[in-house]
Amino acid sequence: MAPVGKLYCVPTMSQTKTIRSVCALAGLELEIPEYKHFSDNKKPEFLAKFPHGKIPALEGANGFNLTEGVPIARYLAGLAPNSGLLGSTPEDVAAVDQWVHFAELEMAMFTDVVIGMLNNYIPYSKGIHTIMAENHLRSLNTLEAHLSTRTFLVGDRITLADITVASVLQRAVGITADAAVRANLINTVRFLETIVHQPKLEAIYGPTEYTEKALQYVPPKKEKAPAPPAAPKEKKEKPKKVAEDDDEDDGNLVPEEPKEKNPLELLPKSTFNLEDWKRAYSNKDTRGADGSLEWFYANFDKEGFSVWRVDFKYNEELTQVFMSSNQIGGFFNRLEASRKYLFGSVGVLGQANASVITGVLILRGQESKAAVDCAPDFESYSYTKLDIFGNQEDKAFFEGALAWDLEVDGKKWADGKNFK
Repeated sequence: MAPVGKLYCVPTMSQTKTIRSVCALAGLELEIPEYKHFSDNKKPEFLAKFPHGKIPALEGANGFNLTEGVPIARYLAGLAPNSGLLGSTPEDVAAVDQWVHFAELEMAMFTDVVIGMLNNYIPYSKGIHTIMAENHLRSLNTLEAHLSTRTFLVGDRITLADITVASVLQRAVGITADAAVRANLINTVRFLETIVHQPKLEAIYGPTEYTEKALQYVPPKKEKAPAPPAAPKEKKEKPKKVAEDDDEDDGNLVPEEPKEKNPLELLPKSTFNLEDWKRAYSNKDTRGADGSLEWFYANFDKEGFSVWRVDFKYNEELTQVFMSSNQIGGFFNRLEASRKYLFGSVGVLGQANASVITGVLILRGQESKAAVDCAPDFESYSYTKLDIFGNQEDKAFFEGALAWDLEVDGKKWADGKNFK
C-alpha cells in the first residue's frame, strides 16, 4: 500500500503518538520524513504548505495538507471507515468526539501549562500551578469513575477516544500524576496499560515512565553580573573657611531632624530568620514531609513574631477575580518599606462578583500596625491575630492560605499573591 502522506512531527509528542496509532490500527502506511523542529518549519517550502509553521503537519499524497493533531487523526481514521475508530453509531461518534475534546481541553491543557512553568517557558506562578493541578486531578477522577465499569471509553473496542486519552495520560503520569495520585486511579492506570501494550501500538508508545513525586518548580540560578571597574577617585577640595562675620545665609540653615527608628528595630533579637523562611517557602513543597510548613513549625519564634489573618473590609465591591488579585498586588507594593519585617500570602476566594480577599501575614513583633501602616490603604483591611499552636481552626486557616488551597464559606482559592 502506498503511503497516505508524510507526517512532519516530533516522535515524543502525544499528538504524534495518536496519529501513528490511528494509522497502525487502520492499516494505513504513513511516511515520517526526517524533520528538525525550529529549523525545517521556518523554511519557505514548509511555510508554503503550512503557513502557521506548526506540527504535527500532514502532507497528503492527494495534495491535501492539514495541521493540528486531532483533525489529522480524525481525517486518517475516516480513510478506514471499517476500522471503527470513529464509532459505529451516531451516538458512538459523538461520544468519541466528547472524549477526544476532554483529553485536549480537560487533561492536556493543564499538563502543558504546568510543563511550561516548570521549564520557564511561562512565568511561574504558584497559584496557577496549584489550580492547574487541582483541575487536572478533577479530570482524572472523572476518567476513573467512567472506567470503573468498562475496558474502553466508548463501546467494546479501541476507538480514537482511547488512543487520544492514552497519549495524553502517558505524559501526565510522568509529570503531574504521581504515585499518591495514582493510588486512587486504579482503573485509569489499568486502562493506560491496556492501550499502550496493544501489539500494534507498543512500539509507538514506548515505555511508560511513572513519576513517584510530581515535578516541582526549581527557580533558575541567577548569574552574577561582573563587577564594574572601579571609577577613579575624585579629589575633594577642602571647603574654604568662612569668615566668622559672613553669616548672611545662616538663617536658612535648618538642622535635619534625626530619623525616627521603626519600633520593630528596637525589639530583642529573634531566633526566627524571616529571609530563611521566605527561601524555604519558595523552594519547598508547602505541605508534606520536609515541606515549608514543617520547616516553619520547627523554627518559628512565637515571642519575636506573630501570625495574623488579614481580611478586606469591602468584599461587596469586588468584581473580576483578576482585578481583585491586582488589588492584592498593589497592597503588597505599598508594604515595600516593611519587607524585612513581613511575609504575606493573600488570595481571592470565590468567583467573579462573588469573592472575598483574605489570607495571612507573618510579621515581626506582637502587634500588626507597626508592620502594615506604611501602606496608605492598610485600614481597608482588618487584622486578626491567629493562635496556630493552640487553635486548630486558626492552624487550618494558616496552612490553607500558605498552600493556596484555603476554602472559606464554600468559596475556594482562585488566585493569590505572596509578599516575600
